[in-house]
Amino acid sequence: MPAGFTAADFYYLLPEILLTAGALLVLVVDLLAPRRDAAVLGTALATLAASGVAVLAFAGLDTTISAGLLAVDGFAAFFKVLFLLSAGITLLMSVPYLQVEGVRPGEFCFLILCATLGMMFMASGIDLITLFIGLETMAISFYILTGFLKPSRRSNEAAVKYFLLGAFSLGLLLYGMSLFYGVTGTTSLAGIADALAGSEGSLLLSLALILLGAGMGFKIAAVPFHMWAPDVYEGAPTPVTAFLSVGSKAASFAMLLRILLDGIPGLAADWQVFFWALAAVSMTVGNIAAITQSNIKRMLAYSSIAHAGYVLIGVVAASDRGVTATMVYLWVYLFMQLGAFAILSMLRRKDVVGDELKDLSGLYFRQPAAAFAMLIFMLSLGGIPPTAGFMGKFWLFSAAIDSGFIWLAVIGVINSAISLYYYVRVVVFMWLKEETLGSPIVIRPAIATALVIAVVGSVLFGVYPQALFDQAQSATEMLGASAPAAVLLQP
Repeated sequence: MPAGFTAADFYYLLPEILLTAGALLVLVVDLLAPRRDAAVLGTALATLAASGVAVLAFAGLDTTISAGLLAVDGFAAFFKVLFLLSAGITLLMSVPYLQVEGVRPGEFCFLILCATLGMMFMASGIDLITLFIGLETMAISFYILTGFLKPSRRSNEAAVKYFLLGAFSLGLLLYGMSLFYGVTGTTSLAGIADALAGSEGSLLLSLALILLGAGMGFKIAAVPFHMWAPDVYEGAPTPVTAFLSVGSKAASFAMLLRILLDGIPGLAADWQVFFWALAAVSMTVGNIAAITQSNIKRMLAYSSIAHAGYVLIGVVAASDRGVTATMVYLWVYLFMQLGAFAILSMLRRKDVVGDELKDLSGLYFRQPAAAFAMLIFMLSLGGIPPTAGFMGKFWLFSAAIDSGFIWLAVIGVINSAISLYYYVRVVVFMWLKEETLGSPIVIRPAIATALVIAVVGSVLFGVYPQALFDQAQSATEMLGASAPAAVLLQP
């Protein structure tokens, strides 16, 4: 065993071990259980719950394990709970969707759990190699999930595009990581920070930063690295699109925060400028492009690009308050985005695809509860009080102003106002348009559970956000370089 790696490390890796064992158990249950769908879903949800309990048990720790490759701290725990909850809601909304598509649930649940496992390593990794392994575990699972509907040409096309562009972006990311290793002689984030402390910038470091930023920009779907998102979001199965837009984005931001604040805080003056530009362009392009969309999944794809720009505001601010606001916003984004996609999953029937704006026509008259839930999600995505989306944007913009990035906050506010057009457009179709033809819309128990969780989260953290903010603040304090970054990062 490598120096510093002990048997006790397996104890601290209990959440990941439980998730791995549960994923394998899902395949066995899918093969042997008589009532396959219910047994597989129950096993997958029980696995997520057991892993979540283990994560919470270690939430108060602040230590490193596995020879310094992984951190067990509040920052990792905060994101791991987010990943597990988003995976659980995704599985709940997947049950009726998979039945309509005629797809076996075993492989699907297995891949969702594998993607979640990769996300958890991305949140706790404090070494470039660990982060890369976690990233690829997640990415490979999503490549397969995107093309999961084999008879669908759209699904197959989306998977091929996602794989090819993902491989290209991975090359950029790895090249950037290799340059950091070449300059510093280590892949440890703490070692990189020590090696770069007090050093002056160089052309090689600037190139490494650009390549790393480009690779991560692809993963968070920031402009101009966003070209894959609309096609992949539209072609992938709706629950997969939901999980991709929430879990993958949150995991990528967790990894980005680790690298920037634990690994290269000394290059803050450079990466702040880079991500300032990405944030401003992503917000603007995403919102303007979303206005013209008639397919809701493509509209939410461009909306997700815009929201990546909002979240980058907190990254650019890079103070403790900025990092906290970033983490809070990723949590509230979970509820409103997954809730919207749960409605789209519900609209999928044998005779209706359910991903066009016209498919929402007259939803209030057919399913008032679903229309009300979608109203909450659209208002929250648009940042209207008293929803959680409003509080999330308020903290992001105020953090940017506190750090001196006033123009970035102004751009964010303007873009938030622009986004109201296409969010309200969805509401108009649901409440004012005439009903469309198609089989009745049924809210099944699994979908109803997912919607209740999403609605409660979207409203609760808008009315009483302090509890979430306190948890995020505690997690931020455990991020190694957050304190010195607050001093260094001034515009």
